[in-house]
Order: sequence, then structure tokens, then C-alpha cells
Amino acid sequence: MRAPTPENQADRLEELESYGILDSGPEESFDEVVALVRQLCDVPVALISLVDKDRQWFKARVGFAPPQTPIEMSICAHAILEDDVLEIPDTWEDPRTVDNPICRDGDEPMRFYAGAQLVSGSGFVLGTLCILDTKPRRLTDVQKQALKTLARQVMRQLDLRRALRNEAILRNEIDHRVKNSLQTVASFIRLYGARARSEETRDALAAIGRRVNAISQLHNELYRTSEFDMIRLDTYLNRVTDLLRGSFTRGVTMRTHVAPVRVDSRKAATFAMIVSEFAANAIKHAFPDGREGVITVSLYRDEEDAIHLVCSDNGIGNQAQSLTAADDEVTSIGMRLMESAAEQLGGHMDLQGTPDGYRLELVTPPGSAEAGPREVLFSAE
Repeated sequence: MRAPTPENQADRLEELESYGILDSGPEESFDEVVALVRQLCDVPVALISLVDKDRQWFKARVGFAPPQTPIEMSICAHAILEDDVLEIPDTWEDPRTVDNPICRDGDEPMRFYAGAQLVSGSGFVLGTLCILDTKPRRLTDVQKQALKTLARQVMRQLDLRRALRNEAILRNEIDHRVKNSLQTVASFIRLYGARARSEETRDALAAIGRRVNAISQLHNELYRTSEFDMIRLDTYLNRVTDLLRGSFTRGVTMRTHVAPVRVDSRKAATFAMIVSEFAANAIKHAFPDGREGVITVSLYRDEEDAIHLVCSDNGIGNQAQSLTAADDEVTSIGMRLMESAAEQLGGHMDLQGTPDGYRLELVTPPGSAEAGPREVLFSAE
């Protein structure tokens, strides 16, 4: 006997759809529930059954092979119409199940059914946590209470899963909008830089562009991390330097050696600024006349968990001729940015020029570094 359609069917199905659970893969948290309820109730079959429009689909199942059955064969479709646990002691004696193929066919037809409703916070019954047996029987009071309690636990799992799924959707939307905004700003900067007549203006716009690119990469790292505000400096700085390489002249290369250290996003952005400004100044002044050269960036943590950032180049160093007023102003701005960044980190920065190139070393206070964690992506699963 097919169950009547619930009066609130349209709203109920909309609520079920909002969970994004139908046709999802197995999940251990749900599999553990059906294994436990089967043991507590001493039955061969236990299911988490979600009643869709034309089928009942099993999120978790034990002792039952099909992943779903047509709605015409669904005993749970009857159970969702009840106010409490539906218990059918003998399916051959109940008009709702007497002609059900699950209860009549096969070598071991199901002679017993009990299902506790899965009720959402809005009051919609989505399905059941149900058990079946091959012989007629009745549940004890303890078993019935266990079935109801575990059904509530399943519902909490479903609610948590939906909350995480909605959070992931929101994060994806925010990520998409932020990326588009940063890309638009970067495009405007490149456009105005290409049209600028003054070299000083072009250099200033290039510096702004580097900051936007670094912020874009910082956003990517924040999106990827499992710890919200903690950033892996090795992955972040390597991505920032990859972007910088695109502005290098022919014959100039960059080498990076960055330890797997994590810091908060503010510190990460500050390290990126120092690296970007050092590299930009080196590209502009260290390798004149098209000569080849290497810019090296290394970062490590010492025994006191202080961070050491070392940036160097093998250019002409302090052999450079006096800079023009415009070049001197832009270089001075870059230097002030690096000094300000070092102050924000509470560290000491030393910049030295020799005939063999420039070398910058920044040392942060002890306890600034943490070991790099695993990189974990958010998932609603």
C-alpha cells in the first residue's frame, strides 16, 4: 500500500533539498549510527532513510543492499505521517505493509519494522532512522527510546552538515567577489601605468600593483587555510615571488628558501611587502646595462622561534652611481615602507650595501614563529 502524500509535501521537499544530502557519498558519522542502532535493537537491518518525491534514499544502511527503493515500497513514507515512532510488529498483519515486496518477496522478507522520525528545526519530517527484522517482534521501551535518541542525533548531524555546506557556499561567493574586485583594481593599475608619462608615476603605480597582488595572494591563502587567520609563509611567499618574477628583466632570476613557518595574516602581509620592495629596488638599480644576476630570499626560524628573513642580490651594490631625484624619491619610499614593516613586526632590520650587492636581514622577536600546519580545504562533507 502506497502511503498518502503529506499535506505539506512541497514545503517538506524544499526543506529536504536544502540539506544537499540526497545522493551524497557515504559518511562515517552516519554509518556509525546505523551500526550502533542495529546492535542495540538486535536486528539485521538498520537504515537512515530520506523520503523524496518518488523514492526513499538511504544515507546510511547496514544489512540492506539497495541504495534506494521506489516510494511505492517505502514503509518510511508511512512513518513520516506519524507523531511518534511507527512500530509494525508483524508486517503481514498490517494493511500498510502486507502487500509490500520488501515484506513478501525474497528468501528473507522483512516481518518487522520500526522507524523514528527525522524532524528538522522547522518541523518538517525528512525521513526516518528505521530498523527491520525477518521475524515478528516488539521493541522494548529501552530500545524504542534508543531509536528516538539516535534519530535526534542523526538530525543534529544533518543540521551541522547543512550549516557547513552553507558556510562553504558563502565563502565561495565572497571569494569570487573579492577576487573579481582585486583583479579589476590590478587591471586599472596596469592600464594607468602603461599610459603614465612620468617614470616616477609608473614606479609608484608598480609599487601599488605589487601590494594589490600580494593582497590577492594573501586572500587566496586565507581561503585555503583551516585555521582562518594563520598563514603558511612558505606557500604564501613563494606565490608572491612567482608574481614578482613576471616583472624581472632578462637574465635576472630569483631563488627562494622559505621554511614551513606559519604566522597571522597581518605578519604575512608585512613579510610580503618587505620581499616585494627589496626585489623591486634590486630589479631597478642592481643590474644595470642588462647584466645577469640573482635575487635570493630565505626565511627560517631559530631555536627561540624568532623568524629570520634574508633578502640579497649579487648586483653592483654600493657601486651604483648617484640616483636621479625621481629615482631617489621612489627608492626612499620603498625603504620607508620596509622600515615601517619591520617596526610593525617588532623586529630589527639591517640593510647593507657592498661592492658585491645588497643584503637585508630582518629578525623578529623570539616566539614569532609557529611550525607550519597541514593545508586543509574547507568542505561541507
